[in-house]
Amino acid sequence: MASPARSLPVTATGAQRAGGPGDLAGRTVSRIGFGAMQLERLRKDRKAAIAILRRCIELGIDHIDTAQFYGHGFVNEVIREAVRPEDDVMVVSKVGAEPDTEGPLPLRLAQRPEQLRAAVEDNLTTLGMEQIPLVNLRRTDTGPGLRAEGDQAVPLDDQLAEMTALRDEGKIGAIGLSSVSLDVLRTALPADIACVQNAYSLVARDDEDMLRLCLQEGIAWVPYFPLGSAFAGMPKVTDEPAVLTAARDLGVTPAQVALAWLLHHAPNVLLIPGTANAEHLEANVAVGAITLDEQTLSTLDAVQSRPGDIIV
Repeated sequence: MASPARSLPVTATGAQRAGGPGDLAGRTVSRIGFGAMQLERLRKDRKAAIAILRRCIELGIDHIDTAQFYGHGFVNEVIREAVRPEDDVMVVSKVGAEPDTEGPLPLRLAQRPEQLRAAVEDNLTTLGMEQIPLVNLRRTDTGPGLRAEGDQAVPLDDQLAEMTALRDEGKIGAIGLSSVSLDVLRTALPADIACVQNAYSLVARDDEDMLRLCLQEGIAWVPYFPLGSAFAGMPKVTDEPAVLTAARDLGVTPAQVALAWLLHHAPNVLLIPGTANAEHLEANVAVGAITLDEQTLSTLDAVQSRPGDIIV
């Protein structure tokens, strides 16, 4: 669904790139993409889910982040139905977890090499693709969320060997990492890492050194939880006085300020805000047109980073 990189200000459909052009696994994409997880809320309204994805493409989004465990394959199936070859959309998926219908959480870890391979195969089937352009290995080294124990505590080298084999076989195009530490990223660099997805926001900036390393190495930085509010107890960017003031002065929402700060913070930042609401989608894309002057950036940069490490 995607072609080699070309530095164009418009997508394959002729739409202005949302947030301008960026690089992801050697391909030019819009800096604002779409995180598809929330589409599982539209299980009972498949047409509405498809309409959201078509609107993404109309608005200049050409990379979509998904996973087989989003809605037990529902989200992948909707992407398969909504995205057309001529849209030239880059679909990014992730492995390392699987749906869990019996436990207290909707997913469980699936970190073993054979589980990573099975997840890639499942993604290929539900997406209807011969190759997934980029697959992120979701580990549990850092950030809020689950921690690997027992047979799920798998050495990085074993996982990367399987991911590299899948790349060599042509089943995936590039390898990314998610929820990793700086040391893990450094260890993984010889495997030619294309992307890092970590929890990161204005109020959760412990990974600043990792972001700089990614910039030096030409690795895309794709933050999840960009508003810092995924779990109870985590600080919310939209509660910060400096963010509220900037939003009032600019005539935008606090959430838009939070996303705009990320785009301004480093050129290798790509965003994947998710929503199941068309108006919210348009507000997310509008972030690309927000300019933060030096004084505003300086004030926002001074906001205290206090992420907290919540384990569930």
